[in-house]
Amino acid sequence: MTHYQIIARELGIQHDQVAATATLFVDGATVPFIARYRKEATGCLDEVQITAIRDRLSQLAELAKRREAILSSLLERELLTSDLQTAIQAASNLTALEDLYLPHRPKRRTRSSIAKDKDLEPLARLIFAQKKNQLLSPQNFVNLEKEVHSADEALAGARDIIAEWISEEPASRAGLRRLFAQQALIVSSVVKKNKEAGSKFRDYFDWQEAAARIAGHRFLALLRGENEKVLTLSLRPPEDSALALLQQRYVKSNDEAGRQVALAVADSYKRLLAPSLENELRASLTERAELEAIQVFADNLRQLLLAPPMGRKRVMALDPGFRTGAKLVCLDEQGKLLHFTTIYPTHSDRKRQEAGRLVTELIAEFNIEAIAIGNGTAGRETETFIRELSLTPPPLISMVNESGASIYSASETARKEFPEHDLTVRGAVSIGRRLQDPLAELVKLDPKAIGVGQYQHDVNQAALKKSLADVVISCVNKVGVEVNSASMELLAFVAGLGPVLAKNIITFRDEHGPFSSRSQLLKVPRLGAKAFEQCAGFLRLTEAANPLDGSAVHPEQYGIVEQMARDCHCRVLELMTQPEIRHRIEVDRYVSATVGLPTLTDIMAELAKPGRDPRASFTLFAFAPGINSIADLEPGMRLPGIVTNVTKFGAFVDIGVHQDGLIHISQLADRFVKDPAEVIQVHQQVTVRLLEIDRRRQRIALSLRNIL
Repeated sequence: MTHYQIIARELGIQHDQVAATATLFVDGATVPFIARYRKEATGCLDEVQITAIRDRLSQLAELAKRREAILSSLLERELLTSDLQTAIQAASNLTALEDLYLPHRPKRRTRSSIAKDKDLEPLARLIFAQKKNQLLSPQNFVNLEKEVHSADEALAGARDIIAEWISEEPASRAGLRRLFAQQALIVSSVVKKNKEAGSKFRDYFDWQEAAARIAGHRFLALLRGENEKVLTLSLRPPEDSALALLQQRYVKSNDEAGRQVALAVADSYKRLLAPSLENELRASLTERAELEAIQVFADNLRQLLLAPPMGRKRVMALDPGFRTGAKLVCLDEQGKLLHFTTIYPTHSDRKRQEAGRLVTELIAEFNIEAIAIGNGTAGRETETFIRELSLTPPPLISMVNESGASIYSASETARKEFPEHDLTVRGAVSIGRRLQDPLAELVKLDPKAIGVGQYQHDVNQAALKKSLADVVISCVNKVGVEVNSASMELLAFVAGLGPVLAKNIITFRDEHGPFSSRSQLLKVPRLGAKAFEQCAGFLRLTEAANPLDGSAVHPEQYGIVEQMARDCHCRVLELMTQPEIRHRIEVDRYVSATVGLPTLTDIMAELAKPGRDPRASFTLFAFAPGINSIADLEPGMRLPGIVTNVTKFGAFVDIGVHQDGLIHISQLADRFVKDPAEVIQVHQQVTVRLLEIDRRRQRIALSLRNIL
């Protein structure tokens, strides 16, 4: 079966769809470009399917590479038989491949190899055959020169050889592997000397659960407890079941040979097979849990990046603080820094009055339309101060999640943008820009710094980085990028660009002024035809002479739109602004060998709303007044909140008290919920009911049940 056939079967799609997608990847196409502009070629596969094809092709290529390395090794050592070669070629996964290679893998010195060096392999074969009325005569294998001093030593050596044979046979490993998968129990116990220090793991001090049913987040918690030397873990099925399976396969008689094989079976399982298969199961469960955690992080990140932007408004942003005061900045509609200072609204009455006068003056001077306040230390107190100013006309006032703002402010990106300003100014600017456009600002951060993960430091970091990068690229290209105002960091995520071309675009823009057309991008150094093909449809030029340059219509499709306009006896702009003209278009007339109805449907939708932003409309949010700390909370309260993180066991919600509360999965709805992501998402505004408060442990339990 070819790689394309394997992937088509796994994903439930057609072979031709996989082949076409693979060809596009070979030609240098990107996932967003293929999903948006090559629907006819792929049969309208979406980004998820296209990404899955890309990743599976990579995995199968690695499998093929390993297969060739194994065959080469066996051939070089003259161990490759025709049967073994056939089996290796037929192996469909890495586990099966490694099982076949295991008996032939070059090894360090083992008990079996030592016994073979003592010429005990003939005795082992004699015992393992278990022929009726066969005399073993182990005393005949006593050899002082080979350090075999007795018949018992000869039998022990023979059993070592048999134990290794059993442990390396693919069939026995496969049978036990199924047993481990189906019946293994995960048992954890506390390391007594670390009991007090590891109190956060006390739920798992005496824990037992079926490996087949354990939730990923619990398994990662157990692994963390083990890594911190608080817990010890065991992952094994009942030993009797494992031994019975092996004995049924290998013990064929009840004479001395059978008894020796039974002893070898027990030794093989306890010393070789059980530790090996336990490690395999651990690795499998870890991989499954990590994939789940990475998917949770990716889903949360997508929701956060696609959070509604407030849009182009002049913003005052405040990064609050008690002792050091609140750093204040004023930004224009594009996020450009106009003014900065520090106010002290939480100090003395005099300082508070001075701060009020200054805020009022700056709002008037810079025509401020909205105020963004960081939700960290002193955030609620600063919000109360601003609201009590009774500003007229009242600007929009919004708390902004400042997770990662301090990391951005210390980054090389921030230093390049604001070389003359300190960390606090940069942080305040980031808070203000997050209100204007969360996506444009958050792409400047390592996604792991945003704080929406689940065990993010415990998972495979390379896989996490790749998955999160895919999410950022997907979101940036879904929204589109205004090329004349975008930062280098934002441009770098546009399909076909990357950091080098993004930098070249910025340099060209600085030297020659704003771009006047998409075609002008071809003048950017190193931005050739292939890069232009990939990126052009995702870059916007809203002020360009050609109105299509501000839309998601790809330049390769301009001819179709221009023909539509000619057929309707109008200009392209009229086609885009007058629905009655568009309604006269017979789309089927424009189907060709390369352009089908899916692309034409997209073109018509884009003509109706050129450059439309797929993100939801911005809605203002405010925490409950007077609820600023855990001390203000009482069970039964109903409070507004913002979802900050979604995990497999529930969702965390900011209710404005500097400590997120948890809605356990059982409290998410008045019905059974299998996956929290089904009913709630990051940045969602909710009204929650307060169940209980543990002030000593700083824990808040919330509910969405019976909320009306």
